Amino acid sequence: MTSVWRTSGWILLGSALILALSLGIRHGFGLFLAPMSADFGWGRGVFALAIALQNLIWGVAQPFAGALADRFGAARVVLIGGVLYALGLVFMSMADSPWSLSLSAGLLIGIGLSGTSFSVLLGVVGRAVPPEKRSMAMGIASAAGSFGQFAMLPGTLGLINWLGWSAALLALGLMVALIVPLVGMLKDRPLPSLGHDQTLGQALREACSHSGFWLLSLGFFVCGFQVVFIGVHLPSFLVDQHLPATAGTTVLALVGLFNIVGTYVAGWLGGRVSKPRLLTALYLIRAVVIVLFLWAPITVTSAYLFGIAMGLLWLSTVPLTNGTVATLFGVRNLSMLGGIVFLFHQLGAFLGGWLGGVVYDRTGSYDMVWQISVVLSLLAAALNWPVRERPVARLQAATGAA
Repeated sequence: MTSVWRTSGWILLGSALILALSLGIRHGFGLFLAPMSADFGWGRGVFALAIALQNLIWGVAQPFAGALADRFGAARVVLIGGVLYALGLVFMSMADSPWSLSLSAGLLIGIGLSGTSFSVLLGVVGRAVPPEKRSMAMGIASAAGSFGQFAMLPGTLGLINWLGWSAALLALGLMVALIVPLVGMLKDRPLPSLGHDQTLGQALREACSHSGFWLLSLGFFVCGFQVVFIGVHLPSFLVDQHLPATAGTTVLALVGLFNIVGTYVAGWLGGRVSKPRLLTALYLIRAVVIVLFLWAPITVTSAYLFGIAMGLLWLSTVPLTNGTVATLFGVRNLSMLGGIVFLFHQLGAFLGGWLGGVVYDRTGSYDMVWQISVVLSLLAAALNWPVRERPVARLQAATGAA
């Protein structure tokens, strides 16, 4: 038993470190919007489109990366993802046109993220720990991504100020390359076949016929819209409000810092009360926070308070959503099914990142997108409320037979 817990702890640590690198660096991409756009004379829409494509490609590739991890183990998938991610950052540092930016920041990094982010690594964690500890373990791993955001944002800004945006991207590429040796910590193996396990098609049909799966997916769309819009455009929004450029970086760092608390608490609570009801509460509170932020005078202090509040709610949806999927359908196909749910998150992310740039270029303001974010929060709360956290009949029958 001791060796099992030691192995689980090793896997959790490795997954946490990889998520901290992968997501920590990814959350700093918004800091490159202003310097790259200024150097090349682009509108904000060019950079926003590249990041929107990144999120879309990430989402489309995620179910495939998850299915490969479920069938063959996650280590190979994470390894390939880490290499592509590092190459994407190197090529992004050399981008000098909209298409080369979309190829590097969009295509390569998008595919790389599909192999080094939540769906694959939370699937590893979900298979490594007992069911009663699963929600908390997912919360700890998710919190690591938040710590990466907190740690990397000031570092990324410092690199840009010190080296310029191009050399800063090269430095970040070297950091992402550290994922390659960390793969050795992922002793993930596919669950052994019992002879009567679901095929891939059967797992898909079961999930697609379950209303809760679609409600979770549509709610996660809203999460993606909000976090990418805020992550990419908030620094520029605050500059437009005559706040110093460092305010945006500090706010996003606060989001990362307090999200460590938020994701851990969400994972802990998810093992004790209904995860779908917690998701409903989170989305309702997000709507209130955004409304208060826009209603009050925007100052450095109010921006910091917004960062703290959003941080507590930021990725708290991840362990709750993935944990609910695991409860409903089991863990054998968790990376793939979580990847499909995450695809909806990334469709929302594409829309949030792209729409922010387009609306700003056409109106000179982000007001319309903020308003859409509030309405979507209310919709997500309504979507998650009816989800019932009960295993499908197949799992109930298996438990009864056992």
